[in-house]
Amino acid sequence: MGKAPSVKTADTRRTKPVRAAITAVHGYLPPDLLTNTELAEMVDTSDAWITERTGIKERHILKGKGLGTSHMGAEAVRGLLQKTNTAPKDIDLLICATTTPDFVFPSTANLICDMVGIRNIGSFDVQAACSGFIYALTIATQFIENGAARKVIVVGADKMSSILDYTDRATCVLFGDGAGAVLIEPSKNGHGIRDVLIRSDGAGMPHLHQKAGGSRMPPTAETVAQRLHFVHQEGAAVYKFAVARMAEISLEIMLRNKLNPDKLDWLVPHQANKRIIEATADRMGLPMDRVMVTINKFGNTTAATIPLCLWDYEPRLKEGDRMIFAAFGGGFTWAGAYVTWAYDGAR
Repeated sequence: MGKAPSVKTADTRRTKPVRAAITAVHGYLPPDLLTNTELAEMVDTSDAWITERTGIKERHILKGKGLGTSHMGAEAVRGLLQKTNTAPKDIDLLICATTTPDFVFPSTANLICDMVGIRNIGSFDVQAACSGFIYALTIATQFIENGAARKVIVVGADKMSSILDYTDRATCVLFGDGAGAVLIEPSKNGHGIRDVLIRSDGAGMPHLHQKAGGSRMPPTAETVAQRLHFVHQEGAAVYKFAVARMAEISLEIMLRNKLNPDKLDWLVPHQANKRIIEATADRMGLPMDRVMVTINKFGNTTAATIPLCLWDYEPRLKEGDRMIFAAFGGGFTWAGAYVTWAYDGAR
């Protein structure tokens, strides 16, 4: 991403680089749970089968007529504003990473702003599947570093239950619903987002996509009848690419920043599958006690997994903790970030 630009200090002979930092995180999970035992009553599977292959025991599902991704995102943002005593009028930009927007348009970010009373600012969605949160974080970082914004909210949110075929055990057991939000501000202590990398390869589309519902295949009675509006995933291919790319980008970030495993406090991986998480950590040389894992209780919440990890582990985080974010998603997309944590989470 290059070096952060410099801004003038009180002493005009000296300059000080601006660094963007995550200064708070908050999450939201809908109250309804879907356990493995309940899934076994819906499709040919079992708790043992799901746990062994994915590490998932339960996931949260957003229920209620007319409720979409924006409603979860708004709850996460409300909590973020409240815990930081931040007024809606003080936010300069809001970016929402999602694969399950409420509508084709307007953006889910627009809807979230309206729900929480944020007015007259820029807001837009980012679609990079499960890598979307890091993509959005990358964009937010630019706005802070170049001085265009002082307070940016990045939301990762998905209602994956809206695009799941609950007769397909290969996909319906994997995903849950949820949202996480972070506040990005100029760092006051030198810690923050130090490096980011984003990558993609559109040749991966056949392995993980939703066939219908877009401009290539608009919704019709026929596409609905053929069940083409659900997640299509070729598990073996996705597993292979996910492990390779998440480890690859994490190791590249480590090399660029002269990091070895002993210097890392946390790996914050996208929560796709416990086996993928373990394989990535193994290739990085990290023990699992330094890897954030929430997939057992949240499932794969797509763009929300990384902020939900940060929210869940927040009380354990210390100022200066060195961490790598790593994600892989449909497209294919993948991304990584090196972050030094800016505050004591137990504060």
